[in-house]
Amino acid sequence: MPTAIADTTTVRLKSVLDILAESVLSGETLGAGAVLAQATVRVPLNEKESELLSGGIPRGHKALTTATSKLVKAGWLVKGRSGWTITDDGLRATVAFPDADTFATALAEGTPVPADVPVPTELPAKPAAAKVAAAKAPKAAPKKKAPSKAAKVVEKAAELIEDAVAPVTKAVRTRKTAAKPVKASTEQPAKASGVETIDQPEAVAIAGDFNVLLGAPANWAPQYDEAQMQLDAVDQLWKLTTDLPAGHYTFKIALNRSWDENYGAFGAFDGANHELHHPGGRITFNYDHRSRDITLV
Repeated sequence: MPTAIADTTTVRLKSVLDILAESVLSGETLGAGAVLAQATVRVPLNEKESELLSGGIPRGHKALTTATSKLVKAGWLVKGRSGWTITDDGLRATVAFPDADTFATALAEGTPVPADVPVPTELPAKPAAAKVAAAKAPKAAPKKKAPSKAAKVVEKAAELIEDAVAPVTKAVRTRKTAAKPVKASTEQPAKASGVETIDQPEAVAIAGDFNVLLGAPANWAPQYDEAQMQLDAVDQLWKLTTDLPAGHYTFKIALNRSWDENYGAFGAFDGANHELHHPGGRITFNYDHRSRDITLV
């Protein structure tokens, strides 16, 4: 297995593509965070890559997140509102470039997938990137422990539910500006479901110093899909569930993919950052637009 960060990152990019292909062929849906987590399980972080950067982000995880732009440039991956999607060319690339070396060369040189390579219709016997990882270690159970604390944390993220980086569900009502006072919910029940609804923004994001762990290209950037929360039509709360390494985090709630309207601690408009001292593991963020505040579960 390659030892340099750049080399292992390329091997993990191969894993990202393989994992997305497997999810399509098996009918499973995975969020970007889960895909990245599984890639680091298949090709574990070495000691250098496991070093935690600011915000508790492993160096290798950040390198992989940034490098996924190469898959987009190659036309093999699309990052959209509904998450990450492998293209037909991306599916064919997993067949045309089955090992890490040919994959790395094709990605670096912009080699197109040969026209005669078909789109795969069934899962391979064993992913090529997984074979690379297996060559370094003896056979073990499917969920083997990674060699470092940071990698173990990332391994847990592979079990995220699909709404870890769930797409934004647009509300049917128009945006209420920050200058307007919060009013009690007096709207008529929804005709179709009988569920009470309130005026909601078009999008709600958690913008903070852990967004790259969700698969976003950068922190503190509410415009990215990976930072968006999902509206629960039943309780009218915006939600996002993810796994985070133990650490201290800060964040705000930003509406409509910009900083024009944002809420901090105690629901204050443009207020102080929310602070989170997290012991590590799964956490759910709930944002209530009636109070402009959050709760954590």
